[in-house]
Amino acid sequence: MPSKILLVDDEPGLREAVQAYLEDSGFNVNVASNANQGWDILQSYLPDLVITDIMMPQIDGYQFLQKLREDPRFKALPVVFLTAKGMTTDRIQGYQAGCDAYLSKPFDPEELVAIVENLLERRIVAKSPNEGENTSDIAVLASQIAEIKAMLMGKNTIAQTPSPIKIDLTPREQSVLDLVARGLMNKEIARDLNTSVRNVEKYVSRLFTKTGTNSRTELVR
Repeated sequence: MPSKILLVDDEPGLREAVQAYLEDSGFNVNVASNANQGWDILQSYLPDLVITDIMMPQIDGYQFLQKLREDPRFKALPVVFLTAKGMTTDRIQGYQAGCDAYLSKPFDPEELVAIVENLLERRIVAKSPNEGENTSDIAVLASQIAEIKAMLMGKNTIAQTPSPIKIDLTPREQSVLDLVARGLMNKEIARDLNTSVRNVEKYVSRLFTKTGTNSRTELVR
């Protein structure tokens, strides 16, 4: 059964374009033009993930996210901010509010799909009874929280270069990572590696999982 996504955005053109791309990628997408409508939909439609804009009338994305997190039904629901607010301070505010990923407009639709697949895969792992996988997922989450705290608290401290962390990548994953670092999009990577775009998206999703990142920008740092 396709994963279900709720998309909340007050821009009709963007909303329709994102919905079409996600549906072409195999997802079941329900849409709302504002947070109030999105909340009403959630009462009868429980998605696997929510994508929402921040700057919306009446109730903005931060308030909508807070409302979700205060409701036990949606406390663990993955939420992606898709917004024109792209400053570092905006992203920090988004993560502090409780979003799981933050993607600035304009964006690459393929990157959005990779982020969605990554978050959905993590959600499945989190629900798995396999203790080892749960421990790994918790470790990744703890690492992300530590990084955010360091960003917020380390502005007045002397920066220290952390020891490099060795990540075990397959040769194909390393090839994809190298091409991502060169700025190539998924279609270009697929052409260079003589594979399908879908396979490239899966490799990018695995790279996100292994590196504990949520976007291409973080991946190539």
